Amino acid sequence: MTTPDHERVRPPTGDGFADSVTVAFGDPKADVYALARLGIVPGAGPRVSALALLCSGGRPVAAVAQGQIEVPAPDWAGIEAAGVRMEANEPLRAWRVAFTAEAASFDVRCSAVIPPVELGADSPAALAGGMQGYDQLVRVTGTATVGARERKVAALGQRTHAWGIADWDRMESVRTVGAWLGEDRAVGLQAVRLLGEEGARALSEARLSTTYDDEGRQRRAGLELWEQTDSEYPHRLAGEVVCGSTLDLGALRLDTAFFHFRMEGQEGAGRYDLLRRVEAAG
Repeated sequence: MTTPDHERVRPPTGDGFADSVTVAFGDPKADVYALARLGIVPGAGPRVSALALLCSGGRPVAAVAQGQIEVPAPDWAGIEAAGVRMEANEPLRAWRVAFTAEAASFDVRCSAVIPPVELGADSPAALAGGMQGYDQLVRVTGTATVGARERKVAALGQRTHAWGIADWDRMESVRTVGAWLGEDRAVGLQAVRLLGEEGARALSEARLSTTYDDEGRQRRAGLELWEQTDSEYPHRLAGEVVCGSTLDLGALRLDTAFFHFRMEGQEGAGRYDLLRRVEAAG
């Protein structure tokens, strides 16, 4: 069971351990789509990584990807690095997230719509990839500034707290999909590909199909969600990219994309991330 104590930096369990919080949201009316992530490598000499992306007009307007940042005593109660700031105003219930860059910025408050949905240590995705944690659908309000224009943000999004030792010796890629269709309906999926074998199921079964462009970036996606193995029909989610970017993370490549999703008469924003290893040049 997830408790407010889980909002603290998790104790390391070995070499390569990391603890991260990611917040993503999309407001089609304001034409603002954003992602912010801070990662902490705890220990005697803690280090922090910062990743943020802000899109508008169908393109990225501000981004940062920086690692190995010295932050004394990093704490999820309040932490800032490379222009990304996160505060926990009320653990598991309310947070503030901000990102400031030269060309654009945002400053939003997030409030939990649902209790944490756990990705336990014994879940298929955690067993395959080495990470565990929890997700929450959140309501997002605040402002974003693109150029000299300030826009009010009122949207749905997702907050993820994850920790563990990602086993990139075994993993080929990780796909993360979040669709925020309404306060009464959201879809989340994490699929880990291990040496060519794809694993991770939601409900009884989840089937993800993706259309890519010539650069291998995700352009369209479809999900079939089966409630039971003997269900006559699945729930179907479909979407296409609105904006996104490719970020170089050293040994890894992140294709992060914001999507417009549709499911059974409901529409909303969402996110589809593809994180994969970069093959070394021969």
